[in-house]
Amino acid sequence: MSLLTVVLFLPLIGFIVALLVPRSSPQTSRVWALAISLVTFVVSLALPLGFDYSAAGEQFKIDTIWIASPEIHYYLAADGVGLWLLVLATFLTPICVLISWTSIQHRVKEFFAFLLLLEFGLVGVFVAQDLFLFYVFWEISLVPMYFLVGIWGHERRIYAAVKFFLFTMAGSVLMLAGIIYLYNRAGTFSYPAILAMLSSGRLTLSPNEQLLLFLSFFIAFAIKVPLFPLHTWLPDAHVEAPSAGSVMLASLMLKMGTYGILHFCLPLFPGASRQCAPWIAVLAIIGIIYGALVSLVQPNMKKLVAYSSVSHLGFVVLGIFSFTQVGLDGAVYQMLNHGISTGALFALVGLMYERRHSLAIADYGGVANVAPWLSTAFLITTLASIGLPLLNNFVGEFLVLQGAAIANYTWAVFAAIGVILSACYMLWLYQRVFYGEASEQVGSHLPDMNLREWAAVVPLIVMMVWMGVYSQSFLPPVTKATARVLDQAQVNVPFRVALPSRAEVAGAR
Repeated sequence: MSLLTVVLFLPLIGFIVALLVPRSSPQTSRVWALAISLVTFVVSLALPLGFDYSAAGEQFKIDTIWIASPEIHYYLAADGVGLWLLVLATFLTPICVLISWTSIQHRVKEFFAFLLLLEFGLVGVFVAQDLFLFYVFWEISLVPMYFLVGIWGHERRIYAAVKFFLFTMAGSVLMLAGIIYLYNRAGTFSYPAILAMLSSGRLTLSPNEQLLLFLSFFIAFAIKVPLFPLHTWLPDAHVEAPSAGSVMLASLMLKMGTYGILHFCLPLFPGASRQCAPWIAVLAIIGIIYGALVSLVQPNMKKLVAYSSVSHLGFVVLGIFSFTQVGLDGAVYQMLNHGISTGALFALVGLMYERRHSLAIADYGGVANVAPWLSTAFLITTLASIGLPLLNNFVGEFLVLQGAAIANYTWAVFAAIGVILSACYMLWLYQRVFYGEASEQVGSHLPDMNLREWAAVVPLIVMMVWMGVYSQSFLPPVTKATARVLDQAQVNVPFRVALPSRAEVAGAR
């Protein structure tokens, strides 16, 4: 049996078994979800260990016919980008189980079952190589997140869940129309087969076809990113979601959009990608600055972190549409960085909410006096989020800005404003929440971190440092994958230093 199939179906098996656990045994549901998610993570580590870092293209392929007519294949494979996103999904799921251990007290078995079903959908999105299969996993991941927000969210959870569902479905319908059109033209849903037809000339798309197909895919992915101005569902979903829902949403579901742009839009529609790159880059830069400015004035901790995601994901989109090797490498690395650092922020905010039952920044202050270790963990995560050297976000943001400067120096100048603003809103948040005199309510409701919470947070902190200090343990397969995307799209922008002519040298003398 394929290793990818094992990693994919372990969470689904866990979901089915979780539904069979008696509702009267909530602790059994928690233990089962933690056990199956840890087993899935351990098994998934065999993928990077067995991955050939020197080879480009997909590995661990499995391709069998799923439905005979129309011919739909169960086709799974992982490239250097999907590989790390898959591992990120399996890494974060047990952490989400741990941070939800005591905060979820009603419908416990359903909560952890939906968490495992979400992991199944996410893993499928990152490895599916058949367009129809990809769409199936895309929709599967939507369903558990809808219920996680709608059932276990806060006061306005129904509004946030419906808004999230409608936004995502609107984009999904457009993508489905594009997939069906491609199938009618190519006669197959197989993504590698369609790419082979395009490269050999057996399938040609007119400029108008490319543009319309590109937009049908891109809008679906841009809503999921979310790219400005399609971001309005995100703050509501984050604020109302339970902590585990916020972590999975920010760290993984948003990456479905950026992964889709990189994996599908650029190779399939290179002409339209080039044509649309200038205005998409402008929207990404607007999102970077707008998200940071709105974060500065947020009175709610979760909403502040949510708007910071709009800013950080703008860097990813900018890196992709720089069409440079270093920019794409930075974009992928920033996807992983954001998954770790922002996931940790949402987890820590959730731990504070569990104690104080408030997300309002004004209800805190002086937390460092009563919970020094919680404050230390939050400080490290804050510094990683703002891109401090030796922590993970610095590498990704630096590479994106370098790639943007190669493509268009003005883009890099404006995008760099977002880096400065991120330091402003995150450090100001830290100052207001953790410094000053602790009120009586804070002192009585904010004990320091316990062993279970340390078990959830320490792996995230370790990854922040590891990815910041030793990025080459992650980047080689990413570079192979992004170089292949640029080769497929034929949009690589070479960076050359122009040597002065002899006449110029003589004139200078």
